Amino acid sequence: MQHLILIVALFFSALIFSQGSENYNLNKENNITVSLVNALNDSGTVNFALFNKENFRQQPLRAQSAIIKNGLSTVVFENVPIGAYGIICYHDENENNRMDFQENGMPLENYGTSNNPMNFGPPQFDSSKFEVTNKDVTLEIKF
Repeated sequence: MQHLILIVALFFSALIFSQGSENYNLNKENNITVSLVNALNDSGTVNFALFNKENFRQQPLRAQSAIIKNGLSTVVFENVPIGAYGIICYHDENENNRMDFQENGMPLENYGTSNNPMNFGPPQFDSSKFEVTNKDVTLEIKF
């Protein structure tokens, strides 16, 4: 359980500190449009992070935040090269720029990943991955 708490805490810390990291191999012009479609309320923001297999849950390739309107929050990752990626997002309801947890390590704020897997424990790349080929990608994430 301590490992799970540490992994999730490190992931969300990396997500916050890397939100300015926008320059990763911009040799193709494919866009990834990601929408969180079921936020429980419009308070705060949703923070989205784009990963590849090598850095999943560590340092995001790119990160963005978006407001929520009527339970919907959308970002576009532009100029994404061809490859396999995963996206993790969380609802920062109190806008403190970090994921909040209960004392037992369970998240207080909702989070989700691409492909909407029903996994227990921290997100895994294999269940979250999707392919960017030579066209734009549109994804919906649900908590």
